[in-house]
Amino acid sequence: MKKRVSIGLSITLLASGATSSAFASEHHHHPHPKQIKNVEFQSMNAPTTIEDMVKTYTEASVKVTYKDGSVEETPLNYNQLFLSKDKIVDNKGKMIAAGTPIDANGNPIIDRSVPDQPSPYVSDAPDSNSFITINGKSYIISHYEYDSVDNAGEEISGLPASMTLTQVEKDEKTGELTVNHAKKIDFANVNGLWTPCNGSTTEWGTHLGSEEYEPDARAFEEDPSSDAHKDVTSFAERYFGDASNANPYFYGWIPEISVDDNGEASVVKHYSTGRFSHEMMQVLPDNKTALFGDDGNNTMMFMYVADKEKDFSAGTLYAAKFKQKSGENGGKGDLQWIKLGHSTDDEVKSIIDKGVTFSDIFETSEEPREGFTAVKTAASKKVEYLKVKPGMEKAAAFLESRRYGAILGATSEFNKMEGLSVNKKDKKAYMAISYQNSAMLKQPDAVQDDIQLPHLESGVT
Repeated sequence: MKKRVSIGLSITLLASGATSSAFASEHHHHPHPKQIKNVEFQSMNAPTTIEDMVKTYTEASVKVTYKDGSVEETPLNYNQLFLSKDKIVDNKGKMIAAGTPIDANGNPIIDRSVPDQPSPYVSDAPDSNSFITINGKSYIISHYEYDSVDNAGEEISGLPASMTLTQVEKDEKTGELTVNHAKKIDFANVNGLWTPCNGSTTEWGTHLGSEEYEPDARAFEEDPSSDAHKDVTSFAERYFGDASNANPYFYGWIPEISVDDNGEASVVKHYSTGRFSHEMMQVLPDNKTALFGDDGNNTMMFMYVADKEKDFSAGTLYAAKFKQKSGENGGKGDLQWIKLGHSTDDEVKSIIDKGVTFSDIFETSEEPREGFTAVKTAASKKVEYLKVKPGMEKAAAFLESRRYGAILGATSEFNKMEGLSVNKKDKKAYMAISYQNSAMLKQPDAVQDDIQLPHLESGVT
């Protein structure tokens, strides 16, 4: 999740096809196009004014050198497809804004903060997009992370999130996209969508979304005045129309969205991939192994290995223990993967559906005590003394993945792991950490201090 400042509403697509399409159109009259020697992207200066910082633009260009020695340079640009406030979505015969959240019945969720001016909420934080092609048609699946403020100017919390499925048409000569039609994706079968952030597109043409900043189930149960209790209850009231449906374990998962040959979207949540602050899920080239971003402070690095390729409904979840070797050049260490458990989506869902609570899973102590482990994770942001109740290991592993991982010795000191990328050729994965600070520094009094790296506000990879 980003800082809650409204910095723009546009969903834009970089003209990544600008080079090929521009040069194709430039040279389409040549029976034998010139041979390209190399292609270089020319960078731009970072924006320095507020005006430039809040708009989507580029002054970068692409330079193409041909084998005959000639050189051409073409500017890149952004083509705005639509804004989250643009009414492109057909919802029950009415056109609504693309970023409008809908409830379990498919109706827009209404902002009533100004009594005489009710209107649908509209997200001001579009996030991840996947571009997929199904049965010859092109679609974009878009996340809408949150709405920052309501009509009365107050910050919003506990608002159900949404995704939109947009069919687009592509100009074969220029690559430019235009909207054909759009509709909201129905999350009613998985109890709604909680704060989707980053995402990824699978090789088999589906979208892997996210639910970050999972609500703390302990605070929800123990403290009615806690943010977790208020947010989950508010979510249930807005989404189901019934506060009694509030359950923190409904949220903190990876949703996978598929589109069928008729352009209809369907959603599953992969409960067996564990519950934490899912920034994103990145599938590795074997189509069985996945790595995750875990956003926040005192977070954990997870890995999941599916039983079958291209199927994340069953598999084994691991958490990493960081074994530091050096603090030089940003830091270096080895990862030891600790097995948390094996499960299926159905098994974990059945635990949730039985109404399990935090106190069903753990015994707690307010002070150090024999048999209890001291842990500090993003779940509670404070030191807890926990003990898993007999027979509740699977529930702990998949519903409280970070707490259980910390009990088993995994490192819960990472900070804001927000981006993942894979170099298939070199068999390397890259994790972007926004800020190397907080628990990633040396902390003499910490209950765990595996990571003792230098303070770098610029972040590390």
